[in-house]
Amino acid sequence: MNRFESQHTEWKESWRDDLLRWVCGFANAEGGRLEIGRNDKGEIVGLANAPKLLEDLPNKIRDLLGILVAVNLHHTDGKAWLVIEVDAYLNPISYRGHYYIRSGSTLQEIKGSSLDRFLLRKQGRTWDGVPVPKVKTGDLSAPAIRKFREMAARSGRLDPADLRVSDAALIEKLKLTEGDYLKRAALLLFHEDPERFVTGAFVKIGYFRSASDLAYHDEVHGNLFEQTAQTIDLVRTKYLKAAITYQGIQRIERYPVPNAALREAILNALVHRDYAVGAPVQIRVYENRLKIWNPAVLPEGWTLENLLADHASTPYNPFLANAFFRAGEIETWGRGIQRIFEACQEAGTPTPIIDYKPNDLWIEFPFSPEYLKAIATTSQSNAQGGVESGVESGAESPMTSQILGFLAGESLSKAEIARKLGKAKPSRYLNDLMAKLILADQVEYTLPNKPNSRLQKYRLTENGRAWLSRNQP
Repeated sequence: MNRFESQHTEWKESWRDDLLRWVCGFANAEGGRLEIGRNDKGEIVGLANAPKLLEDLPNKIRDLLGILVAVNLHHTDGKAWLVIEVDAYLNPISYRGHYYIRSGSTLQEIKGSSLDRFLLRKQGRTWDGVPVPKVKTGDLSAPAIRKFREMAARSGRLDPADLRVSDAALIEKLKLTEGDYLKRAALLLFHEDPERFVTGAFVKIGYFRSASDLAYHDEVHGNLFEQTAQTIDLVRTKYLKAAITYQGIQRIERYPVPNAALREAILNALVHRDYAVGAPVQIRVYENRLKIWNPAVLPEGWTLENLLADHASTPYNPFLANAFFRAGEIETWGRGIQRIFEACQEAGTPTPIIDYKPNDLWIEFPFSPEYLKAIATTSQSNAQGGVESGVESGAESPMTSQILGFLAGESLSKAEIARKLGKAKPSRYLNDLMAKLILADQVEYTLPNKPNSRLQKYRLTENGRAWLSRNQP
């Protein structure tokens, strides 16, 4: 006899129809026993109506839940009590339109994206394998498919003959079709605008002066191959500053996060996230750390301990993972997290910090004290007019003097600055340079709380005026 309540055992003193939720919860989990006539200490208190319940409950449970259970009558010290034995069911079970599941020693109603995952799992499907009506292979981006062919040819993970077939045949080879329909994975991988079908299928990147003070930010859209490449490039070139040192005449650049670790973390966030959650992957960069968030779901029964230990590859989105593997972007051995840690160890940077709660995975890269010291040394050197070591910043650009000169007399929009530079519109280089000038506290927004406002302009700060006075004749 069980002496404690557990994942598979629940005690109740008396029967009430509300307990059908517990029966439903056991059926949707691993099965279990609902023991009626025991108090919360496990003591037998007995049931006066045990014979009637023995007759009524099997039919009631069958009629309201659509499942068959065993109801057994027991006697202990002259007291009658019942045990309802519930098997685990492969199909989803609901009670009055609601779904419940036994988790640990608690009963939880399944809602929202969790319900989507539950129903798909019961059907033997994954989120990325669900077919989407009214979208054909011809609706996919031909350049995106062509780019995939190039990547797969370099990786050698697809037979050359498979890469010579038509686009429709290649999509089928990648198992991205079901009958006449494309699967969700195909749209994320190859459609020019996946957000038409999947809310939140993009990346947000922001630089924060503090937890609540956003200095500037970007969004990265497009198919997942584009998103990964552009996000990695943008974070490295715009959001992370390289500490510059010299050995003799040799210039050495050192970034706070190793490129291999950054790349692996961004790939993991985009390939293995839960796309049923309509929030984008978020990357937050601070002065002393970088954090990446994605709405992740670990395999059933896993904890953070399992994730950090050696484990087999169990991708949440197997069709996305297969395409990225064929393109040579990821491995299939469940070593993504280990590769991140190994890259940081080899580069001598701090060990990453990983925090997980359901639908909430954060990986944080702290910046090393040596790197922060180099940055601080450079800031001091720049203030004194020296550039012997330090960071690659906007203040070192040849265009800096021109831009700060433009802003000395008036506030200007980015488009106005571009025209003064002889350009038809702002270039990516100008966008990155303006972000670095803000980070260097040489310019500031006229609308600091609305960085993307169409009315946004830039003006000089006191630091910018001081730099201008030192560097202009």
